[in-house]
Amino acid sequence: MTKSDDALIQDPSGGAEQQMARLIAIMARLRDPGTGCPWDIAQDFASIAPYTIEEAHEVADAIARQAWDELEGELGDLLLQVVYHTQMGSETGQFDFSSVARTICNKMVARHPHVFGDESRDKTPEQQTADWEAIKATERRARAETGVLDGVALGLPALTRALKLQKRAARVGFDWPSTDEVLAKIVEEAGELVEARDTLGPDALAEEFGDLMFVMVNLGRHLGLDAEAALRATNMKFTRRFGAIESALTKRGKRPEDSDLAEMDALWDAAKLAERG
Repeated sequence: MTKSDDALIQDPSGGAEQQMARLIAIMARLRDPGTGCPWDIAQDFASIAPYTIEEAHEVADAIARQAWDELEGELGDLLLQVVYHTQMGSETGQFDFSSVARTICNKMVARHPHVFGDESRDKTPEQQTADWEAIKATERRARAETGVLDGVALGLPALTRALKLQKRAARVGFDWPSTDEVLAKIVEEAGELVEARDTLGPDALAEEFGDLMFVMVNLGRHLGLDAEAALRATNMKFTRRFGAIESALTKRGKRPEDSDLAEMDALWDAAKLAERG
């Protein structure tokens, strides 16, 4: 690090270009073997990946709560993760921030010929989606990903990955024609889950439970719903209504552990009724 780097790190002025350079310099300093932070120096791609996922979820959480005063900070935390990975890449000569930014710029230009090329912009959103998928399929073939399901990231949340796998399979005709068949499959899988619970071991039970969840994602897809988003909304609803139960119990001088299911269930119904107005 030079004196000019020190000056850049300490300078909060300037626009986007300077602040991006400042963040890159800060990350390089943190990873410097001689003068950096021991914790940051000890990290690698695998150890940082969980933090990257966590920060992405915190961005989504701020948006879901419409916590716009928090979103700026959460986006900054997520940006730091990108810079962290690119700094480690530069140390091994694999890539750096410039090459990562160049790659995504090239990809966006190539995938939007109707904006940056000579194709017509007179397309429906559905046609643009189909074109996007066709371009991505061409890119996968160039990477020798010949299987229909190749390239669906293993690190995605399970519900999201299930949806992506099903969409890929559906594009080549491996799909039920309507929700009737999906609902019948849910009944079948629920029966197999009961059988596994009653007669089989924990491994078989886990497998049948996974099968049932996979079909539920498929039902959501056929209904035009995203299972991950739907479950996230239900989680928020459950949190909100259970909070109402706790508040009501507090007014009675009680805590949940002092109550019982019948009382809390009645308070749940009251909270649900209050939400409906």
